[in-house]
Amino acid sequence: MGTFLITKNKNDQFQFVLKAVNGEVILSSEGYSSKANCTNGIESVKKNSQDDSKFEKLEAKDGRMYFNLKATNGQIIGSSQMYASASGRDSGIESVKKNAPEAQTKEDL
Repeated sequence: MGTFLITKNKNDQFQFVLKAVNGEVILSSEGYSSKANCTNGIESVKKNSQDDSKFEKLEAKDGRMYFNLKATNGQIIGSSQMYASASGRDSGIESVKKNAPEAQTKEDL
């Protein structure tokens, strides 16, 4: 089972990462103005990660692959790391789909 970790960034905004069982970060959020909004973002990931149409597969200018997970309203709720290949990116998506629904939430504030 994965873990959502809520932290505060340099700008005093809350953000979360989703870590796989092995501790690797598989999804990162943008900054949120409040902890409640950050928690809502986590709930949105749990829900939307089960819908393949919510994953946007992308390629950076340097050829590396990544993905965004979008909410029902089209807003990005999480972004992946960069991957060397499309198959790596697709494995990352599968890891989010597997880990997000039952992931526990922890805080490091």
